[in-house]
Amino acid sequence: MVSYDLLKHWATRRLGAANQLGQLKGFIVLVGLAIALPLGGITAPGAIAQTGSTCSPPALARLTRHRVAQGETLAAIAQRYSLLPATIMGLNPIVQGGAVSPGQELLIPPFNGIRVSVPPGKTWQQVAQTYNSRPDVLFEVNGCVSTVPATIFVPGVNWFPGVSTTAAPAATPTTPLQGYPLPQRSQVIVNYGWQPDPAQGKLVFNTGVALASSASTPALAVGAGTVAFAGTDATYGNLVVVNHAQGLQTRYANLAALNVRAGQAVRQGDRLGAIAAPEGDDDAFLFFEVRLNSTAGWVAQDPQDYVPAMVLR
Repeated sequence: MVSYDLLKHWATRRLGAANQLGQLKGFIVLVGLAIALPLGGITAPGAIAQTGSTCSPPALARLTRHRVAQGETLAAIAQRYSLLPATIMGLNPIVQGGAVSPGQELLIPPFNGIRVSVPPGKTWQQVAQTYNSRPDVLFEVNGCVSTVPATIFVPGVNWFPGVSTTAAPAATPTTPLQGYPLPQRSQVIVNYGWQPDPAQGKLVFNTGVALASSASTPALAVGAGTVAFAGTDATYGNLVVVNHAQGLQTRYANLAALNVRAGQAVRQGDRLGAIAAPEGDDDAFLFFEVRLNSTAGWVAQDPQDYVPAMVLR
């Protein structure tokens, strides 16, 4: 199983509630792994309600074309499509002076917002922060793809002369997490963040990543820190939690025997435990999380933003 089903099977088994996702979901909101949202009804904090059985096409794939008729004004065209004039101006540089001419063909979006160019490697979280938006909203409006496209539509942002339509490359922060959680780079079989799961008709938010590896492979500390927890958790199974500098925390789950204890100082590359053998037809994997301390508690983050070795190349 190389999908969200792998995590669901693993987590439900840990809770002793297999096939009872409703019970699991309430627990996961608090402790991690994944939040499952049916595509058409239930919402959760930071989530938006879905209206269909599948994700809608990207907003930029739903542009319509309007040919300006004699006597039409920009304001009248905008009113016809329930848009702001600035929205049409932003998508059509030829009318950014505010005037239209008969025969001009204008691109019309399905709702207000701006078109934005995105440098490679940016995440939905980073783009959302740039435009004071929400990553789950941007994810859905742009077709529910995990990798941010080169050009996206940001709803709710008004165009004006000088507005930034390029999401600036994120500054590379100095992070204490310079290692990798396994002896060598591994395939990511379940990604972090919002992802569609067509088999279940759900949007799924994963709080970490599942890294494929053989059973008994050592899980390694990605940076120096102090072990905050080493033991068995109802959902994660055998779990090691390491607190690092800069308010960062890493979690290593689905382990067999543990090699560290709470309160122990660890260095980058120290062995924390070994990956547990799979049960049934499951794949062996390490579940890895990065969290940041905040007023809301330890909030899950995209590991690629804090562990340079995990950035996709």
